[in-house]
Formats: sequence, structure tokens, C-alpha cells
Amino acid sequence: MFHDHFDKVFCHESSYIDKNTTIGEGTKIWHFCHISEGAKIGKNCSFGQNVYIAPNVTIGNNVRVQNGVSIYTGIEIDDYCFLGPHCVFTNDKYPRSFGSWKIEKTFLRKGCSIGANSTILCGLVLGEYSMVGCVSTVIKSVKPKTLVVGNPARKIKVFTDEEILAKINKEFEE
Repeated sequence: MFHDHFDKVFCHESSYIDKNTTIGEGTKIWHFCHISEGAKIGKNCSFGQNVYIAPNVTIGNNVRVQNGVSIYTGIEIDDYCFLGPHCVFTNDKYPRSFGSWKIEKTFLRKGCSIGANSTILCGLVLGEYSMVGCVSTVIKSVKPKTLVVGNPARKIKVFTDEEILAKINKEFEE
């Protein structure tokens, strides 16, 4: 179901958008996605096939979410983030099928990237322009401009401002 007030948003007919959502113009929502009530999505975002956005999630502008990603309540995503295929988020450190949940917020800061099949535990901050290598398990916050890989994820590199600017400039040239 797609609501009429999203006239500058592309949404594939197989996707479902709940009422009371905000979606910025230029955003593309592909096959079999579900955007839940209260979600706030910025401009020029892209959501691949089978993406789920839980209630009250906030996503910035120019965010790319690849296939098979679920973004649960408590996850906040800043502008220009990239979420690789099938990356996984948690939002409760001790989940059970009974009792109440304790949602712990996770923050993805501007420009961070998460590789395919990585798992991000709840209660963390992934700093600006940080990067998580594919198939990594992140159990601690990641400092800005830092590349982490492995299980558990460990720092292997800190990007310089020049490296980050070169990548940004290359993107705008193409």
C-alpha cells in the first residue's frame, strides 16, 4: 500500500508503507519493503529488496540500504550512511520471548559504512566516516574515520581526512 502524499517518492507496488510516516523526495523503495508507522526517512535514500524499517526509526538524507536489512526501533542513522546487504542490528542485549524489552539506542553517524553480513550490537556509536568490513561482529563503539574488521571487530586502519575527501570528490566527479 502506498499513500498519495508521497508524490516525489518511488515505491515498488509490492512494498508497504504504514500511515504516519515521513519520506523525503527522491527516495526509492524497491521490492517487498515495509516502512512502519512513525518512521522518518530523509531525501534521496534508496532501500533495496526486503528491507524492514521498524516504528519510529529515523534515517537521514542520501542513505543507501541494501537488500535484506532490518532496521529496528532504537537505531538512528545520519546522512550519507551505507548499509551493506544483510547486515544485522540488535536493539536489546538480553532478548527473550517473554517479559519486557529494554531498547538500547545505536547511532550511525554521518558517512559511516557497514559491509555485507555484519552484525552490530545495540548501544553503540559508529563514528563519522567509520567503516565496518563485511562479515564483522561489532561489539564496541567505533571511533570516527576508523576501519574495523573481524569477529570481534578490531581496528585495522584510521582514515586520513585526505583519504575521505578524495573518496567524496571522486564520487561527485563520476
